[in-house]
Amino acid sequence: MSSRRIFIGDVHGHYDGLIKLLEAIVPATDDQVYFVGDLIDRGPKSAQVVRFVRENDYKCVLGNHEHLLLEAFPGSRVSQMALQAWLQSGGQTTVASYSKPEVLLENLNWLRSLPTHLDLGDIWLAHAGLHPRLPVQEQTLHEYCWIREEFHSMPTPYFADKLIITGHTITFTLPGVAPGELARGQGWLDIDTGAYHPKSGWLTAVDMTHQQVYQVNVYQRKVRSLPLAEATVQIRPEQVSLRRQLLHS
Repeated sequence: MSSRRIFIGDVHGHYDGLIKLLEAIVPATDDQVYFVGDLIDRGPKSAQVVRFVRENDYKCVLGNHEHLLLEAFPGSRVSQMALQAWLQSGGQTTVASYSKPEVLLENLNWLRSLPTHLDLGDIWLAHAGLHPRLPVQEQTLHEYCWIREEFHSMPTPYFADKLIITGHTITFTLPGVAPGELARGQGWLDIDTGAYHPKSGWLTAVDMTHQQVYQVNVYQRKVRSLPLAEATVQIRPEQVSLRRQLLHS
């Protein structure tokens, strides 16, 4: 049996849900497990999530919440303005999950080593996406970690031969998507189903090899598995463009 490629959405400190999810997947030693970033913040056990991902040597790209943390600790000093921005964006729970501040500081070097994206051949992994009007060499950390509407509303796929897998934007905030459903657009698949959000609670993993979705609800302790096609809602670019116009009108 060939090894699987498994992609896990934004965990946001929900360590217990992550362990329950992996118990449902039962990854083999030769399976490849990837995280789309935002391991930390908002949930209660960010320290445990980071330690688990590090100890298992799982691949992970940089999320906007890791970026916020790193901005707060540039080099050996502290940026008070960036620190307050991070704490107000869910960082308080991350700080509380570390019994020793020095362990958090020690983890900064590992977080700094996270790539903004991974090119896996037929899959391009990034936390937020890419800007549709910029070539790859001009994409910056801002696009990879923060972009939303411009990416989701692009009318044609960015890559002709790659699917872009992202997190960052909770899927139910996109048009016509219910809590727990995944969203697919022009050349992209969003797997952040809002594990931390009280409206959802679903933490999602996708086995792309077998086109299977695994989910755990971190609040209700439910576990489910279903085919990727059944779990995914197709998003039309004009739906996102109209939503953006309404929000900014």
